[in-house]
Amino acid sequence: MKKEDLRIVYMGTPEFAVESLRCLVEGGYNVVGVITMPDKPMGRHGSVLQPSPVKQYAVSQGLKVLQPVNLKDEAFVEELRSLHAHLQIVVAFRMLPEVVWNMPPMGTFNLHASLLPQYRGAAPINWAIINGDTETGITTFFLKHEIDTGEVIQQVRVPIADTDNVEDLYNRLMLLGGDLVVETVENILAGTIKPMPQEEMYTDGEALRPAPKIFKETCRIDWTKSVKQVYDFIRGLSPYPAAWTELVTADGTAQVLKIIEAEKEFVGHNLPVGTVLTDAKTFRIALSDGYLKVLSLQLAGKKRMAINDFLCGFKCTNGTSVR
Repeated sequence: MKKEDLRIVYMGTPEFAVESLRCLVEGGYNVVGVITMPDKPMGRHGSVLQPSPVKQYAVSQGLKVLQPVNLKDEAFVEELRSLHAHLQIVVAFRMLPEVVWNMPPMGTFNLHASLLPQYRGAAPINWAIINGDTETGITTFFLKHEIDTGEVIQQVRVPIADTDNVEDLYNRLMLLGGDLVVETVENILAGTIKPMPQEEMYTDGEALRPAPKIFKETCRIDWTKSVKQVYDFIRGLSPYPAAWTELVTADGTAQVLKIIEAEKEFVGHNLPVGTVLTDAKTFRIALSDGYLKVLSLQLAGKKRMAINDFLCGFKCTNGTSVR
């Protein structure tokens, strides 16, 4: 089958999924339908509907767009079936029911931002950095019943620099993901793929790290951890949703503080963990094995700012700490 004759249905929602769709369209593939989330209500009264990034791109290319609320809805399933897709591709979408992922004769494959079987779940980029990994990657795999457990088609390994935050790694994996999706489609068409069960990709006893969805409480900094662990935690949540703590002044007043960017300093000291040291230029937080030097932050209700701008308005007195 020629690629022009291959009928593809593409499923995705955020910016991360736009790049793979763009690569397919610009590569001359026949995308017969795009499935994405319903428009999101925005504004004070929810009166403005914001289309997903994938929808915006699909509409700009004149592609057919479906936005089901319920993926098991009979009307949606019939409309999807009427597209007669040979292959479905999923990038950053939702968990699919079997009636959907099992529909096309060539199957449905997903692009996942980790080296499966590691980091199955909703936030693989975040957790790889939070855990201090020095390598991650992207994986294409066929869908099956259990989430992120299907047979692996292809993988690309990617180093993680010690200075990378989520945005850095997200952008790198997004671009590589577009290339890998096209390469995977090419190899499926050529009949050269050899899918591998994930059970064969790790040894008995190897610990599998999960990548669960991140909530507000997940993002709270634990100052009992080491400098390296807190540093990795901050960059694993930067710039969004951002790691946070409470800044407590000497009189006991507390306010939420998000830390966006920081540096490690391994210096001996005798200060209690959480103590804040600052002057007109620097803002350091004491940990058990050194200091975290804060470079940029955000107070609740304020814009993100460099530490110099913050210190222009914040006067630190003895007894200021974080918790």
